Amino acid sequence: MTASTPRNSERIALYTADERRRRDTTVWTLVQGVLAPAQFAVFLVSLALVLRFLATGDGYEVATYSILLKTAFLYLIMITGAVWENTVFGQYLFAPAFFWEDVVSFAVIALHTAYVWALFRDALGPESLMFLALAAYAAYVINAGQFLRKLRLARRDGMGQT
Repeated sequence: MTASTPRNSERIALYTADERRRRDTTVWTLVQGVLAPAQFAVFLVSLALVLRFLATGDGYEVATYSILLKTAFLYLIMITGAVWENTVFGQYLFAPAFFWEDVVSFAVIALHTAYVWALFRDALGPESLMFLALAAYAAYVINAGQFLRKLRLARRDGMGQT
């Protein structure tokens, strides 16, 4: 969308009618709807395991595997999300409606990837790795909040449809 093509002078709708139709008919919307809560569940378990390790020194290996699983979910949801974005908006990333969510997603991916790199390069000790994972998780929570806000806005816009 360009500045010369506003969707609504009072408030900007998240989707045009065509984008909404594509969103509602693509299988990628269902894929995202399944992966997002699954990733969040993995995140919650992993967060508990990371905090347990930091508090007790126990469970480093299981915490590490949980972070790798969380990272795999993140990569999967990013790839399928890019396909979804292309299907709905005609571009794989940085569609105007999701620009800032994509920007923060890249920071989340960078932090998770830094963790994986540091783990396999043995660049950090166990505690430092876990703190890096917590930084990645904090960014993930911010990004998840952005997407939840957009879901709420989409529902609000959908209620205004006839």
